[in-house]
Amino acid sequence: MSGMMRLEQLIEKSHTKCRDFDGGGELEAFGVSNTDGITRTAHRKSDDLGDYLVIEPGSFAYNPYRINVGSIGLTPEGLTGVVSPAYIVFRAKEKLIPEVLLDFLKSSEGLRQIIKLASGAVRKALRFEDLCEIEFPALSHGRQLEILKHKQGFNQHHGRLLSEITHQETLLTKLKQAILQEAISGKLTADWRAAHSDVEPASQLLKRIQAEKARLIAAKKLRPEKPLPQITPAEIPFEIPDGWEWCRLGQAIRLMNGASFESGDFRKGEGVKCIKITNAGVGEFVETDDTLPISFAKSYAKYQVSSGDLILALTRPYIATGLKISRCPESYDGALLNQRVAAIRPIEELLNPDYAFLFLSSDLVLRGYQAEFDSKGQQPNLKSEHVTHLRLALPPLAEQAAIVARVEALMAQCRALGAEIAHTRSHAAHLLQAVLKEAFAQSV
Repeated sequence: MSGMMRLEQLIEKSHTKCRDFDGGGELEAFGVSNTDGITRTAHRKSDDLGDYLVIEPGSFAYNPYRINVGSIGLTPEGLTGVVSPAYIVFRAKEKLIPEVLLDFLKSSEGLRQIIKLASGAVRKALRFEDLCEIEFPALSHGRQLEILKHKQGFNQHHGRLLSEITHQETLLTKLKQAILQEAISGKLTADWRAAHSDVEPASQLLKRIQAEKARLIAAKKLRPEKPLPQITPAEIPFEIPDGWEWCRLGQAIRLMNGASFESGDFRKGEGVKCIKITNAGVGEFVETDDTLPISFAKSYAKYQVSSGDLILALTRPYIATGLKISRCPESYDGALLNQRVAAIRPIEELLNPDYAFLFLSSDLVLRGYQAEFDSKGQQPNLKSEHVTHLRLALPPLAEQAAIVARVEALMAQCRALGAEIAHTRSHAAHLLQAVLKEAFAQSV
């Protein structure tokens, strides 16, 4: 039994600021991730890097407000940089192998003590003085080497397992996009068309909606629309079945842009809900507690969104996981739309809202936007025409419903596969914790 000792005997705080560092050269700014440890990060141009704290190989850095979720990193060999002065930087003394301490602080026992010792009335933080109170097994150097060797052997197995899980997740993502591509190109419902050859073709749908729009404009119930450009043969990305039509998305939707509310108008809690760019997630609407004064519901009525409308981010409209397009939930029915967010309302007599969502979620749309902005190195910012000018492969209305039903059935199977993969990833995380727990438990 080796017993326990406090970390104050094993670690020492580092106070070196960037302006006082004599190592030479300009230092790069880093942050700390709970999954990746020390990582490169962007800093505000207004930040004075002279006050940033230096991290050198073998030093630890952690965010005192996020260490409870594992936000601590060990600076690797060959790296010297700086982290925010809000971070805490420290080193292990000679008798302690840094990698062993890192494993302990990320173990379930280490996290238990971190959560217990964190202080603060509103927001818990682990100060360096709190960190020093953590009890750590009094390990001989030989035992530390044994733990390190055992962990390194496990890491090889664990790394292969995580690599396989990531590969499965990538394949599942590709499968989902393949399903969407089959759907919007008509291949998914080829047998349905053979059994329903008498449905009204999409060309007739377009004529009917154009006639209805003309009637509403003549009755001054709808404002005249700017003509949309014709689709040229060069723009057509793939062949579509007989009975389908290529059209501009703007022919089949009503597009609403948000209002420019003042920052002082926003509040939390009571009031009329507001849809901001932070609500526009990839495939899923992100609920928040942002509201506006209840009186705004009347004065800004033309910016009200209905449940089922499609919500699209106009600034940074896509990220690594896809386009920021989602459905407005019932809980946001009547919410007001903020600037740089668009609400897309399909004309249901022409375009099934669920089919519109499938189309906008497809790689066809995402790749088009990436080609528009990434190749030019521009910050992605969508204008109305970037939405209304999209090329839409429009099936007959009845076939749209059939497509939606088939995609939903296939996506249900994908969700089941995703749940299995997530369970495997969770099991891998628990396996890691079990290995760490066993290693340190044997040392007490």
